[in-house]
Amino acid sequence: MSSIAVQARPLAARVRLPRVSVLARFVAPVLLVVIWQVASATGVLPERLLASPVTVVQTAIDLIKDGTLGKALSVSLQRAALGFVIGAAFGIGLALVAGLSRVGEYLVDPILQMLRTLPFYGLIPLFILWFGIGELPKIVLVAFGVAVPLYLNTFAGIRSVDAKLAELAQVQRLSRFQLIRHIVLPGALPQTLVGLRQSLGVAWLALIVAEQVNADAGLGFMINDAREFLRTDVVVVGLLVYSALGLLTDALVRSIERRALTWRRDFLAH
Repeated sequence: MSSIAVQARPLAARVRLPRVSVLARFVAPVLLVVIWQVASATGVLPERLLASPVTVVQTAIDLIKDGTLGKALSVSLQRAALGFVIGAAFGIGLALVAGLSRVGEYLVDPILQMLRTLPFYGLIPLFILWFGIGELPKIVLVAFGVAVPLYLNTFAGIRSVDAKLAELAQVQRLSRFQLIRHIVLPGALPQTLVGLRQSLGVAWLALIVAEQVNADAGLGFMINDAREFLRTDVVVVGLLVYSALGLLTDALVRSIERRALTWRRDFLAH
C-alpha cells in the first residue's frame, strides 16, 4: 500500500469524525424524549404532572395556529432586545470607565461587585415602586442582567491588554480615542464576547422573572397563566421556546466570535 493511501485513511477519519460527534450529541436528548413519552404512555408519569411530548407538540401547533405563541414571542423579543441594548451600553461604558482609570475603578467596581450578587426577585418590588407596573421595570431588569456580566468580562479584558502596547501607542503619539479604538477594544474583544454570551443567557433568565410579575403579555405571562390552570403542556412549550432562543443567540455570538477573532491562533486551529 502506498504511503499516500496510508495517509489518506487517517485524514478521511478525521474529516468524518466531527460529523459523527455532532450526531452523537443528539443521542442523549432523543433518548430522554423517548423515555419521557414511554413514561407518559404507560402512566408512570401522570399527565397532570408533566404532559407527554406528543401533547406538547400538538399544543405548540395549536398555539402557533391561533397566534398566541407568535404574539407572546413578539412581545418578549421586544423587551429582550431593548433591555439588551441598554444593558450592553451601560456594561461596556462602565467597564471602559473602570478599566482605563484607577479613579474610575474605585468609583465603579465596588458598586458593580455588590450589585452582581443581588437576586432578581429581590429587585422586583423596588423596580415596581420606582418605575411602576408597566414595561419599564421589565426592561430595566433585563438591562441589569445584561450589564453586569458584560462589565465584568470587558473590565477583565481591558486590564489584560499588554502594557507594552500602551507604550507603543505613546511612541506613535496616538490620541486617547485612538488608543481605545485601536488597542484597548481589540485587546479586550475576546473577553467581551465571552461576557456577551453570558449576558444573553442571563437576559433570558431575567426576562422569565420579569414577565411573571404584573405582565399581561409575553412568554412569561403565558407560562404563568398556564400554571394557574395546571396546563403543563403550555408551560413546557414556553420553556422550550426560551431554551431555543437561548441556543440561537448563543450560536449567533459564537458565529461572531469565529469571524471577529480569526486573528487568534487558537481560533485558526479550529
